[in-house]
Amino acid sequence: MDKCLRLTDVGLAKIAVRCEKLEKVSLKWCLEITDLGIDLLSKKCPRLKHLSASYLKISDESLRSISSLQKLEVLLMVGCGLVGDEGLHFLGNGCPSLQVLDVSRCEHVSSAGLISITRGCKGLQKLNAGYYFLELSTTVFQNFKDLKHLKTIRVDGARVNDSFFQIISNNCLFLVEVGLSKCEGVNDAGVMQLAYGHPGLKLLDLTCCNDLTDMAISAIAHSCTKLVCLKLESCSLLTEKSFSFLGSSCVLLEELDLTECCVNDKGLEYLSKCVELQCLRLGICTDISGKGLSYIASNCKNLKELDLYRCLNFGDDGLGFIASGCKKIRKLNLCYCTKITDIGMSYLSQLEELSDLEMRSLLKVTSAGLTALASGCRKLSQLDIKHCANVGDAGFWSLAYHSWNLQQINISFCGVSDAGLCMIMSNLTRLQDVKLLNLTKVSARGYELALRASCRRLKKVKVLASLRPLLSVELLEALGASGCRIRWD
Repeated sequence: MDKCLRLTDVGLAKIAVRCEKLEKVSLKWCLEITDLGIDLLSKKCPRLKHLSASYLKISDESLRSISSLQKLEVLLMVGCGLVGDEGLHFLGNGCPSLQVLDVSRCEHVSSAGLISITRGCKGLQKLNAGYYFLELSTTVFQNFKDLKHLKTIRVDGARVNDSFFQIISNNCLFLVEVGLSKCEGVNDAGVMQLAYGHPGLKLLDLTCCNDLTDMAISAIAHSCTKLVCLKLESCSLLTEKSFSFLGSSCVLLEELDLTECCVNDKGLEYLSKCVELQCLRLGICTDISGKGLSYIASNCKNLKELDLYRCLNFGDDGLGFIASGCKKIRKLNLCYCTKITDIGMSYLSQLEELSDLEMRSLLKVTSAGLTALASGCRKLSQLDIKHCANVGDAGFWSLAYHSWNLQQINISFCGVSDAGLCMIMSNLTRLQDVKLLNLTKVSARGYELALRASCRRLKKVKVLASLRPLLSVELLEALGASGCRIRWD
């Protein structure tokens, strides 16, 4: 029932009363649910094993109720800002079957609350306590010794020290996932200890751990050969050596994030040995050229997602290599890759599986390029062409004719006119989310007609606030009645 914004405690109570054997409930973003609803659910559905209450305005009283659920195994409470240490104390003294707990972004939870969990829930296998922990106490680390079954630990954003790495390396022997994104205190010595202590690691997130050098990556590569996901965004001290280590030893890698790292063509040649790669993020790696992309295209045939955001030094030739070698690509980010022209778009038209494309500010792409793209990539469901100022009506007419699967589009700052916008909004019957800022060739009447043609199916619209008094009251009421949310920018 995620995002059922009108669901109240009364509706939840009716479900609970009639479905006493319920084992799994997800209430994420159901903002009308309160402590009363959670209390009724806990009392009427004692067999609950899985409960998602993320982003609800519930307090510690809800956790008092939840703690009575003897069979509860999974509890997700991301962003529950009113939950605190007292609530986690209730969970620690109850919920004997708890295996998975996510209290990330719970701003009133501190080390004291985590101590209650680590002392009481000995069977815990996954713990996510990311963000809002400026520093985890030594007592929390010491209690990790008792979590012998722990497989996943995420403390993103926290300050860690040597004792953290020592304790989890010596005691949590079954770890397969560790999240240290944006943590302070992560250094080569700690990561080396972590890697050598957990050769079975499959997912390691070291995003923004910018003190790491090639020494840490060497340890990871040589010890953690089963790694399938490695995130190293903004680890700017890494050199070609790191990519050589990874390419030689981590051949099972499926996801690799090197955003804002110093990757060049030689580095991509090394990494192309990771033939199982499905997701590769290279945003802001400005030393990459078409030659480097040719190595990836030649070997990484399973690639489904490629992020080249602000990679300024490759052009159409790079896209040609990718289009000929990586036929399975579904998601591609080319924003601000300013050398790309209509020729590159014609290469992309060969990617029949492409469903999500971001190509902001490609000023050398015209209507001819968008026409080629639309005619070849019939599975496109999300398209962002913001600031592609040289794309006009001809391109948008092709989009309206070919891209029937489009659900989300951003055409802000493009050269579309009233006719082109109306064609898109009326023809693309699956369109639900549109961003229409600064369309200087579109009149108020053009906006009115376009939105009228699609108001029954739209869920989100983003337009300039200055347009609001120019649209009819009837249109705005119709959009509201259909559940459409308008963002006035």
